[in-house]
Amino acid sequence: MPFLVNFWWVFVLLLIAFSGLVTVNQGTISVITMFGKYQRILLPGLRFKIPLVEQIYKRISIQNRSVELEFQAVTIDQANVYFKSMLLYSVQNESEETIKKVAFKFISDKDLMQALIRTVEGSIRAFVATKKQAEILTARSEIVEYVKEQIDHSLEEWGYHLQDLQINDITFDKAVMESMSKVVASNNLKAAAENEGQALLITKTKAAEAEGNFIKISAEAEKEAARLRGQGVALFREEVARGMSQAAEQMKQANLDTNVILFSMWTEAIKNFAEYGKGNVIFLDGSTEGMDKTMKQVMGMMKTRDNNS
Repeated sequence: MPFLVNFWWVFVLLLIAFSGLVTVNQGTISVITMFGKYQRILLPGLRFKIPLVEQIYKRISIQNRSVELEFQAVTIDQANVYFKSMLLYSVQNESEETIKKVAFKFISDKDLMQALIRTVEGSIRAFVATKKQAEILTARSEIVEYVKEQIDHSLEEWGYHLQDLQINDITFDKAVMESMSKVVASNNLKAAAENEGQALLITKTKAAEAEGNFIKISAEAEKEAARLRGQGVALFREEVARGMSQAAEQMKQANLDTNVILFSMWTEAIKNFAEYGKGNVIFLDGSTEGMDKTMKQVMGMMKTRDNNS
């Protein structure tokens, strides 16, 4: 019987000793109190606490935590802005002082979360209240920097650090969104009209330049053609005069009447009128008197030319 009593005492002592063994998971730190007073912290791994005396007050997670926020703010021009954001935060570090702050500043994690959310919302509302609605959409990074600057000190006092604040969505009232869409649409139409006007101006300018160049080239070509035609006519007349002079000289040497040349020219002209006429009516006096009159006129012209030369 005494043996059994001793065995039970040993069993109880072993049970009490094993009850002092504590497993602290990775990513957490356990806070130990003795009779309600802070005693020490236990880091991850297999640890030992004094059985029946020391108690695990709280297990603090040092991993990153996130929370989604949805709230409303009002701009300086009285426009309602609706935010959807994600808050990423964590315990500042693993030092004993920091863990003590995290463990004892708030009664529960719910109270911490409420204080954190209200602090962030208050900072964003204070920033938005100084901006106009048109400035909010382009001020995401400014909002994040402002919030971090405002709440970092408070979070440090609580033992936490703000890792990141992402503003995922910014919206306005339906009427404001519709008016902003109309402004964007009108600006796009204005830009399109300006671009179309510029394109039309460029097209007209290029067309005018092309037409001017065409007229200039055509004028130069016509000028050159007229010059060449004049040279051709002059050469033709020169050759005709040379031929007629040679023919007249040969007829004089043969003691023939040079008027035969004029008569031949007259008959050749009538022949050309008949062969190459295009339907136009040409009145010629074909009588002997008419021919004689014409011959005298031609001879008079030739004498005038000879006297001038």
